Amino acid sequence: MIKIAKFGGSSVASAEQFRKVKSIVDADPDRRFVVVSAAGKRFSADNKITDLLLLVNAHIQYHVDCTALLADIEQRFVDIADELGLKWPVHEKFELFAKNIKKHSPEYVVSRGEWFTAHLMAEYLQMPFVDAADVVVFHHNGEVDMERTAVRLKDVMVRQGSFVLPGFYGATVDGQIKLFQRGGGDITGAILARCIDAGLYENWTDVSGFLSADPRIVENPRSIRRITFDEMRELSYMGASVLQEEAIFPVREVNIPIQIKNTNRPQDEGTIIREKARAGEDEHLITGIAGKRDFISVHVKKAHMSNEVGFVRRALSILERYGVSVEHIPTGVDSFSVVVNGADVKDSIYSIVADIRRELEPDDITMVDKLALISVVGRNMSKRSGTSGKIFGALGEAGINIRMITQSSQEISIIMGVNNEDFERAIQVIYNRFVRDEMVTAS
Repeated sequence: MIKIAKFGGSSVASAEQFRKVKSIVDADPDRRFVVVSAAGKRFSADNKITDLLLLVNAHIQYHVDCTALLADIEQRFVDIADELGLKWPVHEKFELFAKNIKKHSPEYVVSRGEWFTAHLMAEYLQMPFVDAADVVVFHHNGEVDMERTAVRLKDVMVRQGSFVLPGFYGATVDGQIKLFQRGGGDITGAILARCIDAGLYENWTDVSGFLSADPRIVENPRSIRRITFDEMRELSYMGASVLQEEAIFPVREVNIPIQIKNTNRPQDEGTIIREKARAGEDEHLITGIAGKRDFISVHVKKAHMSNEVGFVRRALSILERYGVSVEHIPTGVDSFSVVVNGADVKDSIYSIVADIRRELEPDDITMVDKLALISVVGRNMSKRSGTSGKIFGALGEAGINIRMITQSSQEISIIMGVNNEDFERAIQVIYNRFVRDEMVTAS
C-alpha cells in the first residue's frame, strides 16, 4: 500500500525533528512519498519560517531593509544542514535567493520556506527532490488543475519511485508561483494521495489526533481513534481542528482514509478519518464536543409570516448585502432567528437590525449577544432514542439555560446555544455525563 506522509512545520523545525521524520519514514517501506511544510517553531517563542518570509515581503513593500531578517532565516536552514552533515549548498542557494529578493513575486518569496526545507529533507532521507512548481498546476483563477496535476505526479512517480515534495505551493502553466491558503501543505498531501492512488494519507503533526473535547476545558479528554469525514467537519467547524479542512476533499472524493499521527509520539495510534465507520468500530454515543463563544442571535417575529413567500430570503439578503455569513437559522411558525458570529457584525449589527426592521416590518425584533454555541457530535446518537433529551436534562440539572437548539440534517450533531459564562461548564457537564461515565462503565 502506498502511504503519503505529510509532515507539518513543527515536525521539521530543527535537526532533532528531522531525525524523528527519518526514523518514521525508515520504519515503513510504504512511506515512499513525503510532503513537508516550511520549518516551524522550535519552541513557543520562536517564529515560523513562513511568518518570517511574510515579514520579508512587508519589509520590501515598505522599503525597509530586510538584510538582518533574511540572515536569520538563512541561519535556521544552515543550522539544520550543519547538524545533520548535509552537503546541499544551502548557503549559496539562499545567497542567490536573497540577492534577487526584489525581483521575485511575494508568493515566490513565501514559497521558499517549503522549497529549502524540502531540499534538505530530500538529501537527509536520500530521496529525490521534486519541485511542487513542476507538478502542482494551478489555473490562473487560483484553482488546482487536477487533471494536469495528476498526469505530472503519476509521471514523476513512475520515473522516481519515491520523492520529497514541498507543500503549500504550485505554479500556473506559465511558471508563476501560486500559494494555497495557510495550512496548504495539508492540501498538497491530499492532492498527491489522490493523484497517485495512495491507500492512506498520513498527516504527521504535534498532536496525537483528535480529542473528544478541548483539553483546556476537560482534563485528559478521550482520544478519538476513529471518526467519519462528516463528524470531523462538524467538530472542525466549531474549532476542534488539527487538519486544514480543505485537505479532506481531494481524498474524500476517492475514499482514501486520513490518519493523524504525532511525530513526537509515533507509537500513539492517532485518529483515522474515513467516509464511513466500519462495523463495530468505536461505537461511542458521542464522538466529540466542541464550541465557540461570542455569537449573536437576531430573533424576528411577525404574525402569519409562514404565509409570506420569500420572507426569510429577504432577511438573508440583507445579511448578504453586509457580507455576513449565517451560522444557523432556527425557525418557528411565525418567527425565526439568524445566528451570526459576533466578530463578523461588530461594526454592522445595528445597521442590519435597522434594515430588517425597515424592509420586513416585523412585529418584533430582538437581539441576544454573548451567546456560545456547543456542538455535540456523534454518528450513533440517531440510533439511540432520547439522546437529545438526556443532554438537555443534564444541562438543566446543572442549572444551565439553553438559549437555542438546532440539529444537523444528517442527525450527527446537536447544537445548543448557552450564555458565554456557561460555556466551559456546559462542555464539562456533557463530557462527564456522556463520555467519562461511558469510559468508567466500559472499564
